[in-house]
Formats: sequence, C-alpha cells, structure tokens
Amino acid sequence: MRDLGAGFGYLVKGQQWVGRHGRWFGFGLLPGLITLVLYAGALVGLAYGADDLVGWATPFASDWSSPWQGLFRGFLTALVWVFGLFLAVITFTAVTLLVGQPFYESLSEAVDRAEGGEVPRSGLPLWRELWISARDSLRIVIRVALYGVLLFALGFVPVVGQTVVPVLGFCVTGFFLAEELTAVALQRRRVEFRERLALLRGRRMLTLGFGVPLALAFLVPFVAVLLMPGAVAGATLLVRDLTEDGEAEEPGDRHPYAAPDPHAHPQPGQAPPASRNQGRPSAPYGFGKDEARS
Repeated sequence: MRDLGAGFGYLVKGQQWVGRHGRWFGFGLLPGLITLVLYAGALVGLAYGADDLVGWATPFASDWSSPWQGLFRGFLTALVWVFGLFLAVITFTAVTLLVGQPFYESLSEAVDRAEGGEVPRSGLPLWRELWISARDSLRIVIRVALYGVLLFALGFVPVVGQTVVPVLGFCVTGFFLAEELTAVALQRRRVEFRERLALLRGRRMLTLGFGVPLALAFLVPFVAVLLMPGAVAGATLLVRDLTEDGEAEEPGDRHPYAAPDPHAHPQPGQAPPASRNQGRPSAPYGFGKDEARS
C-alpha cells in the first residue's frame, strides 16, 4: 500500500514541477491542444455523418416499414458514435504523445537535468523515435481493446459486473496509461516495450497509484490536456525511482551495478573493496547508466 501512495505522490510532484517551471507547462500544453482540436473535429464530423454511414451499410433495411427502420438505424448510428468516442478516449494519450514526441522528450530531459544525475538520450533520429512510439502505442491500444472486450462481457455477470468489473477496468486503463507516459523517459534510456511492461509489473502498486487517478481525470478531455505536462514530468520522476538513475555518484565512483575489481588494493585502514550492488537488487534487465547512454 505504501507504493500505491508513492505512485500518487509522483503524479502530484509532476504537477508541482511544471507549476514551478511555467515555461515547460505552456510548452507541454501544445500537443494536447492540437490533439484535442483534431479529435473534436473528427467526433463532430462523425456525429453528422454517422447516419449516412449506417444507411450506406444497411441497404437491406431500406424497405422496412416505420418505425422499425428508424429504430434500427438510429440504434446503429448511436452505436457508431459511442464506438468512435470510446476509440477517442483510449487513443487520446497515445496520439498526444506521438504528436508531442519532441515536446515531451525535451520536457522529460529538463526534469532529469533539474533533479540531477544522468540525463540519458536515446541517440536515435527523430523519425526512428516516432516509429517506435507509434508501434508501441498500437500495441498498447490493442491490449486495451482486448481487455475492454473481456471486461464488457464480464459486465453482464450479476453483482460482479456492476462492482468488480468497473474497478478492474480503471486499473487496466491506469496501468497502460502509466506505461504510455513512462515510455517517454524509458525510451530515452533504450528500454524496449516488453522490458517496460515487466519493469512496471514489478512495481504494480506504484504504477497503479500513478495511473489510476490520472485515468479518472482523463475522462474529461480538457482536464487531460491540462494535466498532460505534469503527467509526463511525474512519469519521469517515477522512472528515476524505478531505474535509480537519480542517484548521484561521487567523483571516482565505479558503476553502481559493477562487480568489485578483484585487482583493487585497499588503502591503509580501509576494508577490502566491495560492490556497491551488495545487498541490493541488480540493475533492471542487465543494464545500468553506461548502457542507457549507449
């Protein structure tokens, strides 16, 4: 439960960070505003064109008598628009991050720089980063859609469908929302998609503490735009905890996860050299700061 509160704490700290750095808050608003305008235009267009789309797709109902034709096509029109709204909700963050890749990467770097320690860079060209972001976002959307179908079916189970299923739905949404946001900082550290999922599953409660409150807030699109810069900043702070990149190294320190040098000789009055990794877990997936910079 401590991790749950810590995850929410990172969300709050991220909002506080952009609040103290107003320039980055305004900078981070731009991608969300662009995406919001695009989505609003698409939904308005769908609202006006859904009935024509349904009429074109159901020619067999043209000869139906009233009121059955109107009821049938009206139901399908509403269903099409609701489905479009559902797609907009589950893809809004992914598209915003894709549109704002250069913006949010700069914001994430600024957080790392301000907090001290390493400022990793992927070293990849922009087109390659955009391709990776689009590919990974599609993977996330597919997973969310599959979970959505399963939870929708479970929603018809009495009692459980009205109590447990909505909670599970927000947990699933929050987890994958946290994955999308932390991907900005983890991609700069050259952490692949499956490794990111495993890393977040290893601290599941921390991830849910960060993602679930944000998922609830993101139900309101304009709120999502306002919170997005702080969400990226908070996700970067969370990543620093997960990867321990925020640790400062003293001059002359060895790599924090390196094995002790068997040829090193202790100074007078000092104990034999020991690994800084003694008594702590190894670096996630076999890389540390040096590998993250490569």
